[in-house]
Amino acid sequence: MTNLFPQFSSTGLTLLSFVVALVVIVFVHEMGHYLAGRLSGIKADVFSIGFGPVLWRRTDRRGTVWQIALVPLGGYVRFKGDSNAASMGADSTVRAARDSMTGAPLWARAITVASGPVFNFVFAFLIFGWAVMSTGVANDPLTLASVSNLPSTYEQELEPGDQILAIGGIATPKIADIVAATDALPQSPSVDYLVLRGDQEITVRGPYPEPTLALNVTTDSPAREAGLVSGDVISSIDGAPVFAFQQMMAIVAASEGQEMTFEVWRDGEVLTLTIAPRRVDLPQRDGDFETRWLIGLSGGLFFEPQTSRPDLYTTVRYAWAQLWYIVKVSASGMWHMLTGEISTCNLSSPVGIAQASGEMAAEGLGTYIQFLGLLSTAIGLLNLFPIPILDGGHLVFHAYEAISGRKPSERALRVLTMIGLTIILAIMFLALANDTVPGLCP
Repeated sequence: MTNLFPQFSSTGLTLLSFVVALVVIVFVHEMGHYLAGRLSGIKADVFSIGFGPVLWRRTDRRGTVWQIALVPLGGYVRFKGDSNAASMGADSTVRAARDSMTGAPLWARAITVASGPVFNFVFAFLIFGWAVMSTGVANDPLTLASVSNLPSTYEQELEPGDQILAIGGIATPKIADIVAATDALPQSPSVDYLVLRGDQEITVRGPYPEPTLALNVTTDSPAREAGLVSGDVISSIDGAPVFAFQQMMAIVAASEGQEMTFEVWRDGEVLTLTIAPRRVDLPQRDGDFETRWLIGLSGGLFFEPQTSRPDLYTTVRYAWAQLWYIVKVSASGMWHMLTGEISTCNLSSPVGIAQASGEMAAEGLGTYIQFLGLLSTAIGLLNLFPIPILDGGHLVFHAYEAISGRKPSERALRVLTMIGLTIILAIMFLALANDTVPGLCP
């Protein structure tokens, strides 16, 4: 599926996919609060998706009002005893009963607050697990399922069904071994492959394992703006032939943002595009960041391996690794921005998120669902920041109560809430400027 809603315009798809993403993730988050509160004995008065005028409302047998409001930019659960939707402060007209947010034990209130972000993480974990179950893992021994279409510059004698035993004399029994082998190979358009074809071992010629093939084009990138699409092959840069993705990355990295001429092969047609690389703070596996000049392409192997459905252990391990990586990189990114080590241009507002959601939806249902996992992880982490009005701020107040034996005063809560709101609004305005003010973020 290449397009979820082909009948919609690009703008319509962007808005629809953004609203769907927001509603799903907000519902998951607020359902975490609601279920934890209900199980711990705290009554929910209102469960709302969106803010503003109510479009639909229903009261269940427990007295909880379920509603959908006009502005779908968030949601809330207002528990008994809350003075507002943010659960900051107590309603003076409500007695501090056991089933209220003011009268419930500290453990019940803390679990209720923490369960919103926890549900976001669990939702993302399930999506990442679904993704690896859907795509499968490469079989051992490594066997080709399909081969990408490449220009004649690359010799191609490999066939689907071939088992790759070695590349350039380096044994590659598993797909992970090919990465190490690629780094040791001379950068040339074609190399020797030892394969098992049927019951016979033969040597054939094939493309460099990681050619200049664009497997993905990043949203809001110079490459996408110039018109590059997935499947394009870069033949030359400023007249110099290129045939290895690492070779192309090195040339782009040395450009320091100067415009470059790319000759692009697309299904037999040769195009010429002008692209100016953009300075990007790139997350590393260790959680650190590296600043590089990029055009927004990601590459990889020129073939698809045969896959099989992973076992439960492999699925859980992959899903956890993906979740932890996103949390680590996101937290590290915020810290690096606070310390001034990377640019605040890395912040995205709802405008940028909407654009990304539209592009992910246009690429297919699977890509869009995985984007929901990424967004859910980010929302869960953001809500754990120790800022008043966020769940993390509530947990800080609960920690204070646990240590001191008393709740923060109403006056302190009001002051801290205003400070927290100011911080959140400042971040939102900065992110909005990044996405809308021309020239602010190169």
